[in-house]
Amino acid sequence: MPGYVMDPHGGPENGTVRAYLLHKAKPHLPPWLGWAGTGLVGALGHWRWPDNAAAGVGLTLASVTLTGVTWWAGKNTSQQRRLHSAVTVACGSAWVTAACLAGPTAGPVDDLYLMGGPAVALSWNIRMGLRHNTEGTPGSSDGGLLEKVGLARAQIGAAKVEPNRVTAPLALQPGEQTNDDVTKALAKIASALDLPKNAIRYTPDPESERRGNLVIVPEDMLAEVLEWEGPSNLGGSIAEPLVLGRYDDGSLLVMWLPGDPDEGRNSTHGLIAGQSGSGKGDAALNLLTEILSRRDVIVWFSDPKAFQDFAPLRAGLDWAVEGGSQTEVMVAAVETVIPARTRWLGAHGYRQWVPEAAEVQNDPAHSCSTDGSACGCAGMPFLVTWFEEAANTLRNLGDSAFTGIAQEARSAGVSLIVSLQRPSFDQMSTSTRASLPSVIALGCDPRDEGFSLPETVIDAGAHPGAWANRRPGYCYVVSPGIDEDRYPSPARTQRFTIRAVPVMEQLAAWAQANGAVADPITAGAASSVAGRAYTGRPTPDKDVQPVAPLRVVRDEEDDMHDTGPLIDPEDTDIDPEAELPEPEEGDDAPIFGEEEGRKPKPEEARRLFATALAEFEDAGQMIVGPKDFMDWCDRNNLSRPWVSARLKEAAIEGRLEPTNATGRWRIVPTPRAA
Repeated sequence: MPGYVMDPHGGPENGTVRAYLLHKAKPHLPPWLGWAGTGLVGALGHWRWPDNAAAGVGLTLASVTLTGVTWWAGKNTSQQRRLHSAVTVACGSAWVTAACLAGPTAGPVDDLYLMGGPAVALSWNIRMGLRHNTEGTPGSSDGGLLEKVGLARAQIGAAKVEPNRVTAPLALQPGEQTNDDVTKALAKIASALDLPKNAIRYTPDPESERRGNLVIVPEDMLAEVLEWEGPSNLGGSIAEPLVLGRYDDGSLLVMWLPGDPDEGRNSTHGLIAGQSGSGKGDAALNLLTEILSRRDVIVWFSDPKAFQDFAPLRAGLDWAVEGGSQTEVMVAAVETVIPARTRWLGAHGYRQWVPEAAEVQNDPAHSCSTDGSACGCAGMPFLVTWFEEAANTLRNLGDSAFTGIAQEARSAGVSLIVSLQRPSFDQMSTSTRASLPSVIALGCDPRDEGFSLPETVIDAGAHPGAWANRRPGYCYVVSPGIDEDRYPSPARTQRFTIRAVPVMEQLAAWAQANGAVADPITAGAASSVAGRAYTGRPTPDKDVQPVAPLRVVRDEEDDMHDTGPLIDPEDTDIDPEAELPEPEEGDDAPIFGEEEGRKPKPEEARRLFATALAEFEDAGQMIVGPKDFMDWCDRNNLSRPWVSARLKEAAIEGRLEPTNATGRWRIVPTPRAA
């Protein structure tokens, strides 16, 4: 009786009044049938066990047991329903026990049956009427979904329905459920709704441990590939949003690099992480093209892969290097530039970089002049320092190579972008990773999710490990300025195809003609470390290296053509059948282990070594070590053992500075006449 429900599909079989009344009465009959059945059981029991002490004991135990079972079975229902059911069963079983032993008409037994039975039946009729009230209850709108997934008695409020997105506030049972229970149940909710796991997200209320928003995105709008067609805001400021793609509900995926004091948004550094084949290159191109299309930013870019993906944009970069010692110089230059830029911003009254700092300083409020007038100093554009395939750089310089930059650069108007496949602790120091608050997390191994995304975002439903490299471009973006409830929302970057190459080349040409150039402070600090290795971005008047044309891959048939004998030209006259010559004097002399070349006197050695350093500096190679002098020693017929001694002497004299890598030295540029 306590568990009866109304048949929602019932209805009158014909249009008569009798059928209509019978249809309406059906849902209310079970309690009355239970009342009648209880009387019948009591009468039969008295006929079987009148004045039987043993039967009395058994009936009493059965009554207590049945009441306890009812209470236990109702633990997943509401407190009121559980109590109502237990009281009903207790009253019914107690009356049956009394009727069986004393008789259904003895004493007050029959009066209790005639008065109490209808009262109990009516109480269930009233409860059913209230339960099916058209107004409903706050927690009845989920159709039993929350009960199925182990969140019984949690209440779903009025849902906000948007195109392909439903957001419903969720209130959990006080003292019994927490937000962690919801995050653990997300997979079950997805199963109940027949949706993928990443289509269900939960954003806890930061001010409550039992409230939050449940977000459901029923359709994956990211399945359609969106090709890149060009920058979103050509000529705008770097402080304006950078468009990278779209979310699964169709809204734009954007992020910011500089901070905004009016919005309370901090400047940020970024990490682009994703396994091979996850679309990391396209994600980087989306971000880089947006940056280069802005008027008040310059980019320093390191790519050990020789700009395989970024060649069309290389002409628009202020400084581009291809890894190795050139990247070591760039890292050292960034470390030197940061305090110089910070001093300039502080002297001009800027607590952080804002777009006004990139303009000529004609405002007395931002003047370094002591007399209160406008100083007219050249503006300082925002600086993005980008290290592509950073695992290579970290192996050469150590896992803490970027730690100082990441911790100090934001206040200097410098943003650090690090791109690598697996940002694990064995490749990047935890201090550096903690200083990269923004991340574009693409598909990865499920075991690596914690290296890319904060734990709270993963708990809220973000799982890049579910994609791996099967869905290129799918990503999660965590960055200042983005609503936190968007962090666990999947997005997809735009795809770059061969059709995008001419547009990227035009963008690089636009950046040359219209983009910012390095300010004197930044350029001077970089040159003080890099010397001629830093030249700044080439202008349209200078010769810009063209992008290498694409070459058609030859067919396999072309490889089968006869190209002549596959032997070295110098061996063409050797007869393979001829006998080897007899041994001659000197053939057994050792060719290794003997020192070659002359040993110059100390004065000559210092002069020659200074000449060598000048040659390296003129060539733009500012990081050197013993191995770099091997060819130079051979050309000058000099022995190699004295190179290490000369390196130490030059370091003492201030001509060299040690780097983070053992056995590598940075050349300190010598002053040159203008």
